[in-house]
Amino acid sequence: MIVDLRSDTVTKPTPGMLEAMMNAKIGDDVFGEDETVNELEEKSAKLFGMEAGIFCPSGTMTNQIAIKCFTQPLDELIADQTAHIYRYEGGGIAFNSAVSTRLLDGERGIITAEMIEPEINAENVHYPHTSLVALENTVNKGGGACYTIEQIKPIADLCKTKGLKLHLDGARIFNALVKTGDKAEDYGKYFDGISVCLSKGLGAPVGSVFLADKATIKYARRIRKVFGGGMRQAGFLAAAGIYALDHHVERLKVDHFHAQIIARELTKYAWVSNVLPVETNIILFDTVEPASIVLEKLAAHGIKALPTDKNRIRFVLHLDVFPEHVEHVVKVLRGI
Repeated sequence: MIVDLRSDTVTKPTPGMLEAMMNAKIGDDVFGEDETVNELEEKSAKLFGMEAGIFCPSGTMTNQIAIKCFTQPLDELIADQTAHIYRYEGGGIAFNSAVSTRLLDGERGIITAEMIEPEINAENVHYPHTSLVALENTVNKGGGACYTIEQIKPIADLCKTKGLKLHLDGARIFNALVKTGDKAEDYGKYFDGISVCLSKGLGAPVGSVFLADKATIKYARRIRKVFGGGMRQAGFLAAAGIYALDHHVERLKVDHFHAQIIARELTKYAWVSNVLPVETNIILFDTVEPASIVLEKLAAHGIKALPTDKNRIRFVLHLDVFPEHVEHVVKVLRGI
């Protein structure tokens, strides 16, 4: 048995999703003529209380487009030091936007208005101009930690007062919504831009949507073209995203449940030195011996996972992990 816990990006389209893809109405999206892409963009924007959206190949692209839209060269953005936009997007903040980054040390990636305010630069020729705050929900490096709307409100108020834009890297935003019970449409009240990933927990094969006001999305289309992200008959991919939004959100609770089972098991063993709190579908745990050795033992029993540090391993649960897979993982853990 193979159990792939490396990421929730490894999923295959379900039969229903494949059927939706094959029946998609398509056109040339660069000309704005792909009906299914247009439907996905409109559906996503309405869901989050935003005016418009743009469909892109990846969450990295939607994040980088957002940064480009909300900043100017010589600006600075504020984010947690674990942020995906900083650690895992190839240095794109500097390369694509000529913007510097002020990093904060949040609690498992969660930052607060009190942490942000003193890091906003005064208007001084010696300092970059602070123009953007970026949050991540859920926080990948925080083990799937998630913000609630009540935590976001004071950050949004601060940004409004200080004239800053607020962007959300919502790579796993639906995991956060399922966990907290918050409403997606409320996010549009607080964020200037939202990146929504469809190819992680929701199981679509490709794609993310950047949401903002109409003027920002109009400019974003120009940036997407420059980035090489203009797709043609992309409706086949957009159909998967629509299907995922309609059918795969509530089932995220299953992934969270499976994560809890495995996390509780990990706390029982001396070879595990620490398990981070598990809120959603990501488990981060520390090992006494090097992670590489533990990963070899897991691989010998068909379990795939990734190291995130010398002594830290990540498991990510997803829609291709079934109860029998969880039972297998638990059995293997007991034998290490």
